[in-house]
Amino acid sequence: MVNDIPPAGRFEGASHRFPVRVYFEDTDLSGVVYHANYLRYMERARSDMLRALGIEQRAAFDAGEGVYAVSALAIRYRRPARLDEDLTVVSHVVDVGAATATIHQTVMRADEILTEAEVTAAFLTLDGKPRRQPKEWVVAFARLNQEN
Repeated sequence: MVNDIPPAGRFEGASHRFPVRVYFEDTDLSGVVYHANYLRYMERARSDMLRALGIEQRAAFDAGEGVYAVSALAIRYRRPARLDEDLTVVSHVVDVGAATATIHQTVMRADEILTEAEVTAAFLTLDGKPRRQPKEWVVAFARLNQEN
């Protein structure tokens, strides 16, 4: 039996690259990607990047430690993506604080920038209060930037 595995990204230096294909459900009537779907692509890419770094968000939630939530987002749309195009979301950690991680993300079609965003995720208790993220997560982020 074959074990089908969802698409996974990979690191290239300090940048994480995550493949995305545009499906009909991602587009509006004209075949252009609906603006909110870029955020979905970026969320998938961030989650995959964290998983690849050994950051287990589900385990932290299940243990009652906390969860990441987007606390700030600045996005710029440059060019539209269209139905059936292959895209890549490139993510790079730009800053890590005691309770936050800021990640620059770019949605690319080959070498062309379509959309870019700066996303800050805050680590929160399960009742929504900021708290220090696990030390091993901060170490994983630091190691990523030191190795490259």
